[in-house]
Amino acid sequence: MKYFTLKINTLAWGLSFAFLSAMLSCGNKETINNAVTMETMSKKDVTLSVIHSRKSVRNFITGKTVPRETLDTIVRAGMAAASAVNLQPWQFIVIDDRTVMDSLAAGLPYAKMLAHASAAIVVCGDSTVKAGELAFWEFDCSLASGNILLAVEAMGLGAVWTAVHPDTVRISTVRTMLHLPDNIIPLNVIPIGYPAGNDKPKDKYKPDKIHWNSY
Repeated sequence: MKYFTLKINTLAWGLSFAFLSAMLSCGNKETINNAVTMETMSKKDVTLSVIHSRKSVRNFITGKTVPRETLDTIVRAGMAAASAVNLQPWQFIVIDDRTVMDSLAAGLPYAKMLAHASAAIVVCGDSTVKAGELAFWEFDCSLASGNILLAVEAMGLGAVWTAVHPDTVRISTVRTMLHLPDNIIPLNVIPIGYPAGNDKPKDKYKPDKIHWNSY
């Protein structure tokens, strides 16, 4: 248990350090000051800051490559998500080939930003992985996707969830382009890249949606 806790803490601070490094590399004074503030924040503050800073980024700086090591770190964060009965029914297709990115952009009506993003992660579920008669892949893959979006934010990048499942046409498009077997169902395509600075987080806190002890 101590080893597990140490690994989790290491990952959390690793993401925080990556976020700090990414912001420092941007070079402008305001960003550097914010980064120094992040360095002095507690783990709780860093975590909550990343959560509340996350936004859907649809505008990317073109021509900048996200290293594969960074993409691997992001997928690792996805795989750290909670999973029913620890079945981990997910598969991840990581895309950094420009031709594939452009083909998906042309074929998916709500993922045109893929034409400008640096990379993408397609989160898929294996429909054959079940707990008894029940398949939980949609829930588990959604949790993994959430982790991916937070990891992207923590590393100073931008991303947006573009839905594939349950639209049969989009599923067929992605399945054909990526040569997915029938049991592997694409849940979403997540474009990833360097934000152009046009997308801002939304304050979604609504006290009227909170109910204590009963509805």
